[in-house]
Amino acid sequence: MADNRKDNNEEIMYKERKRLLFFGLPWTFTKYTITPSVLTIDEGLLKTTENDCYMYKIQDVRLTQTIGEKIFGLGSIECFSGDVTHPDLKLIHIKHAKEIKNYILDASEEARMRRRTVNTIDIGADALDD
Repeated sequence: MADNRKDNNEEIMYKERKRLLFFGLPWTFTKYTITPSVLTIDEGLLKTTENDCYMYKIQDVRLTQTIGEKIFGLGSIECFSGDVTHPDLKLIHIKHAKEIKNYILDASEEARMRRRTVNTIDIGADALDD
């Protein structure tokens, strides 16, 4: 779990793989890396995509578990963010899902406090006529 380091020497808190629901085996090419400041999703084998989202941009986190995920000790996390390229980040079929969800929630709040960033959501107030 917290024994690796990312390229910028920041401590990796969690490193997980997307798993097949059948027996919870990690036979996919999607990797999730979570540090105190960044959530990274690496996908693909021949064509790879790396998607990063700063923790301070994550606004809310949701954990879901299907009956199949519960049987194999897995869960899926959806992070709702203010990120332009990927507003919904999904960590699918991962182990330690509840622990990771709680960590992301706490780390995102800490990152906002460090940056003194306010978590705002557009409620369409500029559309109102005065």
